[in-house]
Amino acid sequence: MSWPSKDGLLSPVSSSPGKPHHWSPGCYTERRFVKRKRLLHSRHHSLWILFILLGVCIAIQTFVTHQARNGKLVQLQQMKFSIKKEKEFPHIRPEDTRLQQMEQTANGNHQHEQHEKPSYSLIGRLASSQQEGRKVTLGKLLLPKDRNKPNVDLPSSLVSHSTRKDINLGTEKRLTRSPTPSSFLKTQNNTHTQATCHPKSHIVFLKTHKTASSTILNILYRYGESRNLTFALPLNKQSQLFYPFFFVPHFVEGVSSRSVKEFHIMCNHMRFKKSEVAKVMPQDTFYFSILRHPVAMMESIFSYYKSIPAFRKTFSLEDFLDNSWRNYNASVANNHYAHNILAFDFGFKNNIAAGAGDFEERTTVAIKTIEQDFNLILISEYFDESMVLLKYSLCWSLEDMVSFRLNSRSEQTRHSLSPNTAEKIKKWNALDWRIYLHFNTTFWHKVDSLVGRQKMEREVAQLRKLQVKLANTCLKDRCAVDPSLVKDARLKPFQYGTAVIQGYNLNPNLDIQTKTKCQRFILPELQYTHRLYTKQFPKEAAKHKQATKTVK
Repeated sequence: MSWPSKDGLLSPVSSSPGKPHHWSPGCYTERRFVKRKRLLHSRHHSLWILFILLGVCIAIQTFVTHQARNGKLVQLQQMKFSIKKEKEFPHIRPEDTRLQQMEQTANGNHQHEQHEKPSYSLIGRLASSQQEGRKVTLGKLLLPKDRNKPNVDLPSSLVSHSTRKDINLGTEKRLTRSPTPSSFLKTQNNTHTQATCHPKSHIVFLKTHKTASSTILNILYRYGESRNLTFALPLNKQSQLFYPFFFVPHFVEGVSSRSVKEFHIMCNHMRFKKSEVAKVMPQDTFYFSILRHPVAMMESIFSYYKSIPAFRKTFSLEDFLDNSWRNYNASVANNHYAHNILAFDFGFKNNIAAGAGDFEERTTVAIKTIEQDFNLILISEYFDESMVLLKYSLCWSLEDMVSFRLNSRSEQTRHSLSPNTAEKIKKWNALDWRIYLHFNTTFWHKVDSLVGRQKMEREVAQLRKLQVKLANTCLKDRCAVDPSLVKDARLKPFQYGTAVIQGYNLNPNLDIQTKTKCQRFILPELQYTHRLYTKQFPKEAAKHKQATKTVK
């Protein structure tokens, strides 16, 4: 018997031709039930497929929305310019790794309208008036890839501002003495837009010793003076905030007399104590400092502070290190320069040996405290990169960061050190060494998160061009000279120890306005501090001058 189809149902038929079809009503009902069951099962299956497809669609839409929101968050972070502090000891990526560029703008607010940055270009006006990553090891410094910088694998080369090219070297010699205004010091993307951030004007710079800090001081002085900002200057026309004593508010002129309502910038030498500094400076103050490789710094300190008791009777730095147990007495005045001077400047106890039982604990506390107290730590060996990073952090322009090296020694007074001596210095100044290693690493994390490696390279190149062109306008022979060759006695730098501190001569063909502006770039630290003191406190300066004449 076969089973032909009838209206979609199966029914038995006779195999004999000509006979009528016979099928049972019960059989028909049973097959109708089977059909409905299969239809329900098919619909149920289809619903599951629809639910699955709907879930996939929702997941895709959620993913796309999430990516879009992430993009918006990045833009918001750029607008807000907030950088979180490094809470761990991060590692720099290896040199052969392609670093992802994260170009974010600088963090900023806290700027009153009366201190808004002028729209004109200072350096451009000078010309017009002339009518012209990876982890750091204990033996080698971290170097960015393809930097084309001098070798800073200390101690074979002890270089100040090692990333800065000499302004009178290479193809830059072909520059004319009087560039035309249209070609002089023009850069692209030289300033932040007011839509992204506002320039900071409340600043504390912890000026550390022999770290290129005098150059940064000059940058801060010029910026503040040109905008009529108020400096927290040392009392009684001193050059330091009564260093090496811990800072207290009454060290600042105008605090005890209450003659100053608001201080903007504090940047002279002091022994740092955050709780006391915060009593003088506004709550939104930006804190930063700079470190230098302890080996290079120790060689410089030995030359500059040769007259301190710890160094006075030694023939060489090697001699001091070999006999430090006999030459160094922590209780003698000024001997702190000879031992962990960075830690001392930051306010920590500096007399600790590498093998002391509490050395690791004290090192950890020092690093964490610096991270909590400071928004940014710069590195002297990467001075130009530091200036670009500082530019973004303060929301200043690249022209604001242009400078000449100040308080820098002549090459004739620099001494190369053997690897053995370098290791002795690291051991003697073990606390400084560990602090430096940590912040040399976090420095490059700041570069990656705030600027990006490729953008950093471009802006460093722009900064160097600005410096060369400024030197071409302002300086005679476009380079530093020994103090005996400085023609203007008012521009001669202070000499101390066995170091020969170089100065500059101005281009003799400058008009009065240009000469005044150029002079600020090369004015030594002591002269500039006295200048600002006289400007801010004319009555006190006159009294001090009269008292000095009386004593003489």
